[in-house]
Amino acid sequence: MIVMGSVLQYAIDSVAYGSLFAVIALALALLFGVMRLMNFAYGELIMVGGFTMYYTRDWGPLPMILATTAVVVLVSVLMELVAFRPVRRGSPVTLLITSFAVSYGLQQLAFVTVGRGAQKGVEPYPWLTEQHHVAGLRISNLDMLTMLVAVLLLVGMTVLLRRTSLGIQLRASTEDFGMAQLVGVRANRVILSAFAITGLLASAVTVLYVMRTGSVSPQMGQGPLLIAFVGGVIGGLGSLAGAAFGGFVLGCLINVLESTLPTSLNGYTVMFAFAAVIAILVVQPNGLIDSAHKLRGRRRVRTVPPPGGTP
Repeated sequence: MIVMGSVLQYAIDSVAYGSLFAVIALALALLFGVMRLMNFAYGELIMVGGFTMYYTRDWGPLPMILATTAVVVLVSVLMELVAFRPVRRGSPVTLLITSFAVSYGLQQLAFVTVGRGAQKGVEPYPWLTEQHHVAGLRISNLDMLTMLVAVLLLVGMTVLLRRTSLGIQLRASTEDFGMAQLVGVRANRVILSAFAITGLLASAVTVLYVMRTGSVSPQMGQGPLLIAFVGGVIGGLGSLAGAAFGGFVLGCLINVLESTLPTSLNGYTVMFAFAAVIAILVVQPNGLIDSAHKLRGRRRVRTVPPPGGTP
């Protein structure tokens, strides 16, 4: 019974932690699908949001969240207009170098401006740290809020992509951007919308992540970005659902390792997690979702009766 309770506790903590990386991986996959851009400057959106929270922390929860959302979305849109639109027709290498340049530039700008001086942070609101004991399990308000927000964002993205005109254009663009343009999809509108959506997702992740860690720094977005990127790769960046699933799985894995590894090995958590990722990619190089689709396709083929035969 004690062992089962510990397993369930790890599961709850891991789901809450992995949900953050599912949202980040979803945002990365959206941009990758629309314009084949792996935006390594996405971590700086989290950094911008973190410092916005720090300087608006005395405004109260709702104004702080609204200000953070507005600033992060604005910076994301400006990224597209100023940095990526001029090189949009360049090679993938050009886009990749541009994303690194934007990332490094924003980091250095933060170091010499808002990041100067003593370590900064945002103290979590007391009600977020309150824990509820249910059947021997400890569930904090922050964990419940994280899972709820992640589910709402993923469901909202699903509805947007399947039920709206903009969503249909985004889905078409992720499948074949050139063909989507030929049938009337406006490239500027779709790409700008994709950056705005990813900015909205980044602002939600920022609030939850800062409330969990409490610290704010110019490099705070690099860790979550790396984990979400690798998770998206094992899930399959060509699929929005696959990337979100991969980010969720890797986030859960890291949380489990942090909770179960001996103290002497805790500093090597990410190393063990990435070793597991390498093992997954060796077996399934095209990602978990791609493999699942192939398996489903084989099952359907097996259920088709032969000509003139019986099923």
